[in-house]
Amino acid sequence: MNLLAKFKETCISVVPILIIVLILEVTVAPIGLPMLAQFFFGGLLIIAGLSIFLLGVDIGVLPVGQKVGAALVYKRNLPLMLAVGFTVGFFITVAEPDVRVLAGQAATIDPSISRTLLVVMISLGVGLFVAVGFTRTVLGVPYRYLLVPFYIGVFIIAYFADPVYLGVGFDAGGATTGPMTVPFIMAMGVGVAAVRKGKATEEDSFGLVGLASIGPIAAVLIMGIINKGRSVHGATEFVEQAETLGIVASFIHLIPETLADVAKALGPLAFIFVVFQMTLLHMPPHLVARTIKGLIYTFLGLVIFFIGVNGGFLPVGSALGRIVGGAEHNIILIPIGFVLGAVVVLAEPAIWVLNKQVEEVSGGSIKKEVMLVSLSFGVAVAIALAMVRVITGMSIWWLLIPGYALALALTFWAPPLFTAIAFDSGGVASGPMSSTFILSFTLGASNAAGGAPITDAFGVIAMIAMTPLITIQLMGLVFKYKEKKLAALHDKGTTEERGK
Repeated sequence: MNLLAKFKETCISVVPILIIVLILEVTVAPIGLPMLAQFFFGGLLIIAGLSIFLLGVDIGVLPVGQKVGAALVYKRNLPLMLAVGFTVGFFITVAEPDVRVLAGQAATIDPSISRTLLVVMISLGVGLFVAVGFTRTVLGVPYRYLLVPFYIGVFIIAYFADPVYLGVGFDAGGATTGPMTVPFIMAMGVGVAAVRKGKATEEDSFGLVGLASIGPIAAVLIMGIINKGRSVHGATEFVEQAETLGIVASFIHLIPETLADVAKALGPLAFIFVVFQMTLLHMPPHLVARTIKGLIYTFLGLVIFFIGVNGGFLPVGSALGRIVGGAEHNIILIPIGFVLGAVVVLAEPAIWVLNKQVEEVSGGSIKKEVMLVSLSFGVAVAIALAMVRVITGMSIWWLLIPGYALALALTFWAPPLFTAIAFDSGGVASGPMSSTFILSFTLGASNAAGGAPITDAFGVIAMIAMTPLITIQLMGLVFKYKEKKLAALHDKGTTEERGK
């Protein structure tokens, strides 16, 4: 896949967002030409960065992840596999930019939340559940046998946690699965499943990301039990920090910090590649060179992508949220949220990685376009419901409990492959665009509407992560019905032929 093809994909994804913000500028949310120009320049950086990033993932990250997963299975050493899964999950998550963004936002809104401790707890949760996911694949445990009890356990913990940690905790499950974590963890899962072979290989290729998303939710909620009653409300200065420094300055001042952040994100991954190459893989020189080339592309792509997001999308998202949320008829937040959700998810880097792998592993029976439409609709509903919370101040319990109850109930009827894909989709739909543009928009709207951002705004990423669990499994039921109908027609035709 060449760079031009990636460029076309990302243009199709990002341009609709630019158009929506332009429409808002000339209708209900004028942000001014300087910020609009800043937003559009950020959009161009996102298109360029996302294109380079996806190319790097294709040639450097995914092949190595699959080889590592396969090599671990060939070793037939379950303790080694679990140790590697935990280590990879922990260190990649510590360096995941989305996790640091979420932790920084939460710690600023409520200073009682330790940013460092939050990152460590989230990372421990991911590492533990990556190990659980590997165990499930090796032993062939049906996916729903893990999902149902683990999510029941999560809701029991949530009942005892401080309400301040509820939205942040469920958001952590979505923010964890960012542009670096998802490709590598998914590739390792595909590698493990491919070596096992057998009837369930296709189903076992997915679901690892969905399981990895459970760990951070539980870990943060445990923090909420330990720190119950210590929260500090009213620290909402973060939402007001959307000052423009001039178009060029708004991006240039981000370069040093972004370079450092992405270096930290890729540093552990590069180190893990070196260790795996020396101990497990022993790839020939030309494959090592290809991996290094892919990592360089990935590094450059992420730097450009995050400069565009943080310099253009984040401040404009906050400004738009404040304008619309502070309006007299702020109920318009609901349709705006729906439209934003429908298109913003398409700009998530990991979505394209997931959809490509789904199409390949399913042998083309699950088309990329169908996946994109289903995910887009699910996220649109999620953000619309999040805007309802901003306006009314309703508890997120009223959405999470019925939503997850329905999602878990569907696991008993939907085809297992679609269930695994659905729970992976929930994680990857809530990536860097959600952690920056959507969350900043929601924080701005909540602050302007006079709400409590720590309880009313946090949880929007959780909603984004939850709705695809339902929509993709419903899509699976439709596919299941069509397959039965085609099989019945085939049997009928065969019977008629024999009768002749």
